Amino acid sequence: MKTIYILLTRSNTYISKLIQLVTTDDYTHVSLAFDEELSECFSFGRKNPYFALPAGLIQENLTNCFFNYHKDTPCTLYELKVSESVFMQARREVQQMVIEKKQYRYNIIGLVCYKLSILYQREKYYFCSQFVAEILEKSQAVILPKPAELIRPIDCISLIPGNCVFTGKISELVASVNSQVRAS
Repeated sequence: MKTIYILLTRSNTYISKLIQLVTTDDYTHVSLAFDEELSECFSFGRKNPYFALPAGLIQENLTNCFFNYHKDTPCTLYELKVSESVFMQARREVQQMVIEKKQYRYNIIGLVCYKLSILYQREKYYFCSQFVAEILEKSQAVILPKPAELIRPIDCISLIPGNCVFTGKISELVASVNSQVRAS
């Protein structure tokens, strides 16, 4: 068995606060990772830690990106156990998107449509939870109860027949990951 990691966060940015206000969800962002060190988390979000735009496909590192400036960000980490073939398919899907990274855009209109329960699909446009849900569905890790365009970050928890392995702040998660790496 292999593990796909799902990281949910809620930063203190205006965008995150607005999403939290509208949804009342505990978490407003979700990322995927394929290694226990979380050395690369993949998602759709801001490309610059200081500005909401431009946004698109991003590779986050817990210590050298947006989270470095927001160490008190609440987070929760889930692990999803999958077969080797599912893991490799999910990883291939993400790697192909990374190769074509410049073609992908943030789905701002999709966020508004989601709130209105309007299904709005645009090729190569994603928001974070739409991206995570679609990767998990395409790799056959999960069966979505609704279209990926209508999945919120918090919905990812119910998609995952997984195990919550951490809840706390990003800085605490980094310390936990670092101590596990040193112990290995």
